[in-house]
Amino acid sequence: MTDDVRYALRSLRRRPLLFLVAATALALGRLSQGLLYGVAPHDPATLASAAAVLTAAALLACALPAWRAARIDPAQALRDE
Repeated sequence: MTDDVRYALRSLRRRPLLFLVAATALALGRLSQGLLYGVAPHDPATLASAAAVLTAAALLACALPAWRAARIDPAQALRDE
């Protein structure tokens, strides 16, 4: 992996953001209780799987553009603009 990709992936490690998301999920669980069928709003397996899906989406959204940008020569990119 190049330094650009490592930097982009390292920026995802924001623990305060993780705690904010977890607190919001727990708070919204009570509000969405009527929408859930057969699942408790604070079910740990459901919360963990939702967090895993969102983390995978965030990693892809961050890693793919960083990987593409790392393959381009910076001088060529500046000449094209």
